[in-house]
Amino acid sequence: MLALAVLASCSSKKSLHHQNKQIEKVANKQTAGNYTNYTVTSYIQRFKGIAITEMNRYGIPASITMAQAILESGTGKSDLAKYANNHFGIKCTSDWKGKGYYKDDDKKDDCFRVYKNPEESFRDHSEFLKRKRYAFLFELDKDDYVGWAKGLKQAGYATNPKYPDLLISLVERYDLHQFDKPEGKYEKIKREDKVLSDINRNIPNEPRKDKEKDATPILAGDNYLVQQGDTLYNISKRFGLTVDELKALNNMTDDYIKIGQALKVKK
Repeated sequence: MLALAVLASCSSKKSLHHQNKQIEKVANKQTAGNYTNYTVTSYIQRFKGIAITEMNRYGIPASITMAQAILESGTGKSDLAKYANNHFGIKCTSDWKGKGYYKDDDKKDDCFRVYKNPEESFRDHSEFLKRKRYAFLFELDKDDYVGWAKGLKQAGYATNPKYPDLLISLVERYDLHQFDKPEGKYEKIKREDKVLSDINRNIPNEPRKDKEKDATPILAGDNYLVQQGDTLYNISKRFGLTVDELKALNNMTDDYIKIGQALKVKK
């Protein structure tokens, strides 16, 4: 039995090694073996555009995206970046349908996602963060790189206790915050509404929250009970109010709401 187990283990390792070799072969063919030897400056110039695009779509500070990419990919020099186009060290999950590249990390032969190009990696980084555990981060301002750095560690993105400090140091050393742009109050509310709605749709085994105008609200008298994924914007829209009217009805001085909170929604 021991011999069979050893043989099975060796066979499995050979299979993973073969898969890696195939991925490396394709990557070498695409680049003719000539991988770009980025400096930090050239790496930033190469990828800042897509980081800004993703920031404008979802609210993840471009500075944080770039700092994570620089840190996780070794400025594009890591094997994952060169062969798998994986610039964020994102591992395979149960919902991942693509190929895997195997290397030792938290566990031996951890599976990492393989992308067709670096841009796909940057886009998937945004999609990966649209999960329940990271949802609170999208309520931060999109130029709050300090809040995002600390929040990523809090949510378990990385195990290194110095992870926030490393990101903040990169942002400030290379002036990455120059790419972050503030947003207006209503822009922020609309962006939060979209992202949190997306996150709710992606939560398995939980009923989908219908954000359409004809959705049946949960009412207690003249009050609406705040549900997961709600924002002042989508609540006000549902009841034909403006955000300012909703806040005035509830004597609110900020945009903070919490699940289960009763909001007056009738004048």
